[in-house]
Amino acid sequence: MQTREDELESEPFVKEIPPKAVDLPEWYQTVCYKAELVSLAPVRGCVVLRPYGYGIWERLVAELDVRFKATGHENAYFPLLIPESLLAREQEHVEGFVPEVAWVTQGGGEALTERLAIRPTSEVTIMTMFAKWVQSYRDLPLLINQWCNVVRWEKRTRPFLRTLEFLWQEGHTAHANQAEAAEEVQRMLGVYEDVAENVAAIPVYAGEKSESERFPGALHTYSIEALMPDGRALQAGTSHEFGQNFARAYNIEFTADDQSLQHAWTTSWGMSWRMIGAAIMVHGDDRGLRFPPKLAPYQVVIVPIVRGESTAVRDAAQHLYERLRDDGYRVRLDVRDQSPGWKFNEWEMRGVPVRIELGVRDLEQGVATLVRRDRAFKEEGQKTTVPLAEVSSRLAALLDDIQTVLFEQAEGFLKSHTLRPKDQAEFFKLLRERAGMIEIPWCGRPECEEHVKAETSGATRNVRPPAQGPRCVACGEPANVQAYFAQAY
Repeated sequence: MQTREDELESEPFVKEIPPKAVDLPEWYQTVCYKAELVSLAPVRGCVVLRPYGYGIWERLVAELDVRFKATGHENAYFPLLIPESLLAREQEHVEGFVPEVAWVTQGGGEALTERLAIRPTSEVTIMTMFAKWVQSYRDLPLLINQWCNVVRWEKRTRPFLRTLEFLWQEGHTAHANQAEAAEEVQRMLGVYEDVAENVAAIPVYAGEKSESERFPGALHTYSIEALMPDGRALQAGTSHEFGQNFARAYNIEFTADDQSLQHAWTTSWGMSWRMIGAAIMVHGDDRGLRFPPKLAPYQVVIVPIVRGESTAVRDAAQHLYERLRDDGYRVRLDVRDQSPGWKFNEWEMRGVPVRIELGVRDLEQGVATLVRRDRAFKEEGQKTTVPLAEVSSRLAALLDDIQTVLFEQAEGFLKSHTLRPKDQAEFFKLLRERAGMIEIPWCGRPECEEHVKAETSGATRNVRPPAQGPRCVACGEPANVQAYFAQAY
């Protein structure tokens, strides 16, 4: 006679998800929809963020927001629509975004006398308001963050990674001098690196964007770059130093302490729900999603193994749920009218870090079975039997270990796929093959980068000084910086 364990383990853990290594795009699309993160919207290129997907976004928002406020920033909200004349005041910025801007040309039954842009980003609106709010050096620094949606008219879309409308935060600040602005840019880049690595468990390379890749209107743009399993890079957050460019365009002037009239120094920085897409791709496996505990909507799901009309297991599961909830865990009690095996498969696929199984035999022995999602099916250490009284105290260490393991796995992948070719032929070959992050000494010249793009479809992700070689591997000219190249999403 089969035991409960034999019966459950003979079932496939996840159906209808293609192997990740064979077809990453198809795997990605499948898990996003099957795990009920998103649904297709009736508008091309847009998705509906379902409750489980929104729960991940809420976790990202919470982790970022507490860091923003700890560094002195305040949240505000600005309009979705931007008059065309206002957008045009910063010409370099406008030219960079024109291909992606969606326009409103009619209101009600009347044609508008001036087109309104649906914000692709909010620099122009926020800078206009900064000009009203900043009069004296006493008004600085002005540290504002906005949580909002933006629209960019993308041709090819994919959930979280590239959609017409997406959710993000955009920080905007004004300062009395360049040194303060530059410090702000690096501080916020550090916040993004912290969240990527210590919350999403995704290792990143931080550095400055090349001249041709920097944000329109910026003096300097910095980014964090993650590597996906298919060898493509994903830009996961950016921080921009604008100098006085936007302040001049939008008349952000202040009276300094010496009574001189000066333009402010401004910055901007942003992270979107792309980070969710990165976590899906980096951590998922053939059974579905694997979320790090700090990012997961539910850290724990309790599945009672109920037989007949007995209420003892249900009552024990409810008590355990309340205890874990009161101890601060994000926990779900699954009492749906489905078989335990179906629920196991479901939560495996949806990536909850720990599953707690509680049945009649467990209750008789005073224990519960804890199942780690980060471990392979039937791998040693995947399941642990824990006394019921110790579940809460043992969970904290278990979740910390899962967080660490997922980061270390991703870090190992990044390190093993960071390649350092010695000559141009090898460099071009690796870049064409999407072998990973290709690190070289680089000259930094835009014409060199354009040639690399034409030959390989790859480009710089970011750069950092100093060069670790005398000559640019891509062209042979003197090297100025060390650069990461890759094909990208």
